[in-house]
Amino acid sequence: MKKFLAQAYVWILLVLLYSPIVFIAVFSFTEAKTLGNWTGFSVNLYRNLLTGSTDGGSSLMTAMENTIIIALIAAAVSTILGTVAAIGIFNLKGKRRQTIQFLNNIPMLNPDIITGVSLFLLFVFLHITQGYVTVVLAHITFCTPYVVLNVMPKLSQMNPNIYEAALDLGATPMQALRKVLIPQLRSGMLSGFILAFTMSLDDFAVTFFTRGTIGLDTLSTFIYTDARKGGLTPELRPMMTIIFTLVLVLLLIINLRKERTAKAKA
Repeated sequence: MKKFLAQAYVWILLVLLYSPIVFIAVFSFTEAKTLGNWTGFSVNLYRNLLTGSTDGGSSLMTAMENTIIIALIAAAVSTILGTVAAIGIFNLKGKRRQTIQFLNNIPMLNPDIITGVSLFLLFVFLHITQGYVTVVLAHITFCTPYVVLNVMPKLSQMNPNIYEAALDLGATPMQALRKVLIPQLRSGMLSGFILAFTMSLDDFAVTFFTRGTIGLDTLSTFIYTDARKGGLTPELRPMMTIIFTLVLVLLLIINLRKERTAKAKA
C-alpha cells in the first residue's frame, strides 16, 4: 500500500505539472482565439508566429528575439565576470573570503522585486536613460553570482599547484589563465553560462523595472502586458509548444550522451 500511494503521489504530481503544457500544445493546432475552444485542426497559428503576418505574431517574435539576445549577452558577460570573481575569491584567505562569499550569496537570496526596484532607483539616481542597455546591465548584475557559485567548486577540486607550476615553467599569468585554469574550469563555466541564460530568459521583475517606457518587451513582460488587456495572443500557444519541445529534445540529447559516456567508461 505504501508503494502504491508513493507511485500514485508521483503520478498525480506529473499530471498536474504536464497536463497544462499538453493542453496548450493540443490547442495550438486550432485557430480559436479562446483557449479551450476547438474550431478544427489548423497550423495557421504556427504560420502566423513564424511569418509575423499578424500584429500579435510579429510583436511576440520581436519580444522573443529581445529575450534571447539579452539572455545571451548577459550570460556571456556574467560568465566572464563570474569566473574572474571566483578565481579572486578563491585566492582570498580567512574571513575576507567568507565575507565576500556571503556578499555574493545575498543577490541570489534577495527577492527579484527588491533587486529590480533597487536597480531602477540606481539608474534614476545616475540619470541613466532606461532601455536595452539598462536591462542588459541589470541581467548581468543578478546572473554573475550564479556563475561564481558554479565555478567555485571546480576551483576547490583543482590542484592548486598547477597554476604555480605553469608560472615556474615560463608562462605569463595570462597564458597560465588561458591554458591551465580555464580548461580546468570549463565545465563549471558552462554550467554557470546555462544557469545564467536560464535565469535571464525567465526573469520578469528586474526587466519590468529597468526597461523604461520605450516599449522594450521581453517574453515575460509581453505576456504580462497581453494578459492585462483581457486575454492572451493566440500565437503564444505555438510559441510555448515550440519552447517546450526544444527543451525536451535538448534534455534527451544530454541524457543520451551521459549514458553513452558512462557505458564507454564502464
